[in-house]
Amino acid sequence: MSTEPHVGADSDGTVADYSASESERFWEGHYRGYRGPWAARANPLLVETVAPLAPGTALDLGCGLGGDTIWLARRGWRVTAVDISSTAVDQVRRQALELGLGDRVVAEQHDVATGFPSGEFDLISAQYFHTPFALPRGQVLRTSAHALRPGGLLLLVDHGSIAPWSWNQDRDTHFPTPDEVFAEMDLDRRQWSPVRTDMPRREATGPNGETAVVVDNVLLVRRAGR
Repeated sequence: MSTEPHVGADSDGTVADYSASESERFWEGHYRGYRGPWAARANPLLVETVAPLAPGTALDLGCGLGGDTIWLARRGWRVTAVDISSTAVDQVRRQALELGLGDRVVAEQHDVATGFPSGEFDLISAQYFHTPFALPRGQVLRTSAHALRPGGLLLLVDHGSIAPWSWNQDRDTHFPTPDEVFAEMDLDRRQWSPVRTDMPRREATGPNGETAVVVDNVLLVRRAGR
């Protein structure tokens, strides 16, 4: 889900009731059919946000083919990379080993609708965390916020527009704003506070090299404590 050329749905709207088996089959087919390089690029808003930070422990939620995971590991982060697709997880694990980063990357298959990886993290990144299946996304993101260490950051980057290569081409799609997403998480503002809520535009490149100006809905949440 996390790397832009192979994202999921463009909104949190659903096209089917949630089924773990259907969702897993969908994402398995998605990543098995991908023929691009393993070393997928990191998402730009992750790079922008994390570059100034000291490395710590990170969770890449919906890691896809691992562009963000590898970028973080190369900068000293210890990363837990999770995805519902075993194909994606296997490729991330293999790529980390081939790049000499095996001691910094743990890749695990998880369906976060029914279970969540253990541990506490300094950073949790959820890049384009969408799916065409019903998903209790607010609940998953709330669980993510609770998995932060004191002072930790949750970075959520959502689609805010439809690109020419998006498989959701419904122009009536509502893209929840960062404020709406934060409200859905139902967090205690004394413990978790939004430190960035904006919707920047940028030029993006699709899977076949085409370009378009897209909108990203960015929410950065900090847990109190440090």
